[in-house]
Amino acid sequence: MSERSERMGVGEPWEVVARLRPRFTDRAAESDRTGDFPAADFADLRDAGLFGLLVPERLGGMGCSYADYAKVAFELARGNGATALVFNMHASVTGALAGIPDDMVRALGVSEEFFSSRDAILADAARGAFYAVAMSERGVGSRLSQLTARYEVIDEGFHIKGSKSFVSGAGHAEAYLVAARSSVDDSMVSQFLVPAGTEGLTIEATWDSLGMRATSSHDLHLDVIVSRGALLGGVEGLALLVAQLMPHWMVASYAAVYVGVAQSCVDEAVAYLNGRGGLAALPSVRSRVGRADAAVAAARLVVDEAARRVTEAPGDEETNRWVWRAKLLAGTTAMEVGASMLEAAGTSASRRGHPLERLFRDARCGSLQPATSDVCADWLGIATLGGDPDSEGVAPRW
Repeated sequence: MSERSERMGVGEPWEVVARLRPRFTDRAAESDRTGDFPAADFADLRDAGLFGLLVPERLGGMGCSYADYAKVAFELARGNGATALVFNMHASVTGALAGIPDDMVRALGVSEEFFSSRDAILADAARGAFYAVAMSERGVGSRLSQLTARYEVIDEGFHIKGSKSFVSGAGHAEAYLVAARSSVDDSMVSQFLVPAGTEGLTIEATWDSLGMRATSSHDLHLDVIVSRGALLGGVEGLALLVAQLMPHWMVASYAAVYVGVAQSCVDEAVAYLNGRGGLAALPSVRSRVGRADAAVAAARLVVDEAARRVTEAPGDEETNRWVWRAKLLAGTTAMEVGASMLEAAGTSASRRGHPLERLFRDARCGSLQPATSDVCADWLGIATLGGDPDSEGVAPRW
């Protein structure tokens, strides 16, 4: 047990989540059926102090690393993939803020106000504030350079206008991390933390998807005025730079979630097959389970290696290659394992409401989650061929 867990007296964070996991599993079917946000799951996470997972200890958080986060996300997804996916968005905000090196920020000419603003945001998270990400847009996904949401500088601060899609946790967050392009300089993309109660911020209930139905990933519409303090970093144009230096939060943070979903597919299939008479005795079924077990173990090793490298050498060229590998393998593995375990179990498991039917739908979303598997494979292909994957390709990565 680490010094941190000894102080907490409850074990490591992923061990805490593992103990909570049966609750998440019990609630998953109903939240999937209704499409309602898993509020009880998030109440458990808040009570356990996990909103402060990546917040430095000096600010009241757990001071965990990206590698720690990956272990937590894996365990959380084994209980409910939708809960893990929404939690990932919160972790992306707090993890990115906590992980930006102070020296880099100062080199960019950011004022000292950045540090006090950052610390306040992180301290609020440690006290239970939940943040959502409003970055993606219809037709352009999460490519920052293609965003249509715009902002302009005004006397009161900033006027932000636009619409966002796939905002996981919409309607339940204390604030939203909004990415928008400058109205006077297309190359400048900035991020703002917009409080949920801001006038002109509205949510449109649009989320009715194949899988991950309980993420409440609705559309967010903005025609808002925010203060200068809402600008993340206190300097315009930081978004693209952070995306290039810290791609793990925009690419691979989903990876541990989908490997956890894949593991849950195997767990549920094993329980089902062992209770169905002769199914587990069929060589074809045993072969499917064996291949799934190996595939999940391999994908998890890649995710863990990427997480270790991010923790030890963030932004390093080889680290980033592992980041893209992790997302590619996690997405394809979840999709293939989910389909294979459903086929092994047979028609009865395909009925609406069966755990394997739900997990199959959740797992299928892994390859679609940005960066998609096709984008990840293209990035890795260019890199392996000796090119620059961030500048080459048919469209800008960011």
